[in-house]
Amino acid sequence: MTVEDIIANYYDETADSEECNACADRLYQEALRISMELNNQYHTPDEIREIMSRLTGQQIDPSFRLFPPFYTDFGKNIHMGKDVFINSGCHFQDQGGIEIGDGAMLGHNVVLATINHDPAQNRKNHYAPITIGAHVWIGSNATILSGVTIGEWSVVAAGAVVTKDVPPYTVAGGVPAKMIKKIDRGGAS
Repeated sequence: MTVEDIIANYYDETADSEECNACADRLYQEALRISMELNNQYHTPDEIREIMSRLTGQQIDPSFRLFPPFYTDFGKNIHMGKDVFINSGCHFQDQGGIEIGDGAMLGHNVVLATINHDPAQNRKNHYAPITIGAHVWIGSNATILSGVTIGEWSVVAAGAVVTKDVPPYTVAGGVPAKMIKKIDRGGAS
């Protein structure tokens, strides 16, 4: 069973495969092991990129920067562009998929949560991707919930809880996050 099979299973509301669950459990344990390796001793920037490549199963661009600690419970459904910066203490719950565009910056303790639970269905998991556009800036302690897209060149204020899409060139903040203002596009490309 491949990683792609496991990810497809997350989106299949009727699926409940013991084999798939067992494979996913092995990947969860691998993510925990690699995260512990990343977080419990000093690593050079090159070593961090190598560890993140193993964690995500993809080659991480040389322009990527991360200040540990970093936490994820799956790792294999994180996709990042070039020149991405992730500050310390971020938590990615990535089973539903996380896409981070070129030049995006995430502040301290940002949470990206792609799973939601339905109490009426005995807390059955529901997965939806998070998409962060190019050149987005997410402030410290912000939480982005499943199914949300943050448009390019947008800013999410520190401490915001984003439950709905944020259009491009927008500043959003609050709990729940709302549009605060539009960003002047002058000079942005």
